[in-house]
Amino acid sequence: QDDCSEFRSQFEAGGRLSCTRENAPVRDASGKQHTNKCLMCAEKFKKEAQREGGTLQRNKLPASERTNQVRCS
Repeated sequence: QDDCSEFRSQFEAGGRLSCTRENAPVRDASGKQHTNKCLMCAEKFKKEAQREGGTLQRNKLPASERTNQVRCS
């Protein structure tokens, strides 16, 4: 089971994921503690992207499920 499935649609190419800095400690499968689940998943995605040679792409959704996403600064 993918513990990070809720964040998969949010990550960018290269494994980047924008996370808040809320303090909600969580441990990954190896026992390493992370500040929160999003940051744990961001690290996981980054490692996956490195294994794939940096070509990891965002999961493709069917056109009927895509929404226009605007990035706020």
